[in-house]
Amino acid sequence: MSDQQAGDSSDWRIDYLMLAALWGASFLFMRMGAAEFGPLATAWTRVCIATLFLFPLLLWQGHWTLFKSKWKLILGFGVFNSALPFALFAYAVLHISTGLSAILNASVPLFAAVVAWIWLGDRLNHWRITGLFIGFIGVAFLASDQTSFHSASNPDASTSGQYTAIAACLLATLCYAISGSFTKKHMPNLPPLVSATGSQLGASLALAIPALWALPEALPSTQAWLSLIMLGVACTGVAYILYFRLINRAGPAKALTVTFLIPVFALIYGVVFLNETVTLSMVFLGMVVVLGTAMSSGIFPKLK
Repeated sequence: MSDQQAGDSSDWRIDYLMLAALWGASFLFMRMGAAEFGPLATAWTRVCIATLFLFPLLLWQGHWTLFKSKWKLILGFGVFNSALPFALFAYAVLHISTGLSAILNASVPLFAAVVAWIWLGDRLNHWRITGLFIGFIGVAFLASDQTSFHSASNPDASTSGQYTAIAACLLATLCYAISGSFTKKHMPNLPPLVSATGSQLGASLALAIPALWALPEALPSTQAWLSLIMLGVACTGVAYILYFRLINRAGPAKALTVTFLIPVFALIYGVVFLNETVTLSMVFLGMVVVLGTAMSSGIFPKLK
């Protein structure tokens, strides 16, 4: 199905908004869960729940034989695609706002362009290089601006703590970028449900020992448990299904742009539920990051 044909289907826009809303909510639920579970246990519980949700679907779709033939590759892929980034973001949202974390997450295509250029030899023209420059400058100024801004919703307002959290977000986006190029190079024809389920299972295994070592001493509250259930089922399991369906209905180019809408929902959730503060400079610099990311990704046809 071509992008134009897929785009003619009106219901792809519903999937698009739902996906952005769910992935935007993931930062809220991570914050609520990690506050009691801790980052490692939060990430582990998330991927375990997502595995339990996705694995029956994999069996139902008849992908078990294919999964067994490539299980080592797929499980290893889960370390960079899920285990590391989920744990890093769960740590970050304890020290910086969920809105800032989501804005930094929107730079994934920015890092993906660099990784694909270095690893896969993807061509970067002058417009895309300019986009990289704009995007990274925006990230640098955003980090500098936000570390000097104290939010009462963040338990660690120290400059060093916030810089560490921002670095964790950027490292997580780099993991996503590496995963994207790895998929293109080593798993180009693998059904999305197989890679999604396998990555969650691989992440569950990779995080098991560290998470068990870091389990909280006190029993987490019902709210924390519900947050992680929503994080695993809705923001991971259901979101993956919506994402793959969006690719089929709207095409990969349109599906990629959902990354830019996620911070909008994350900012709204942060303000409403966590009493976070959004500054004009944060919004402006976030738009600079998104603009640079869009240019570097070659989303604009005339700039490719």
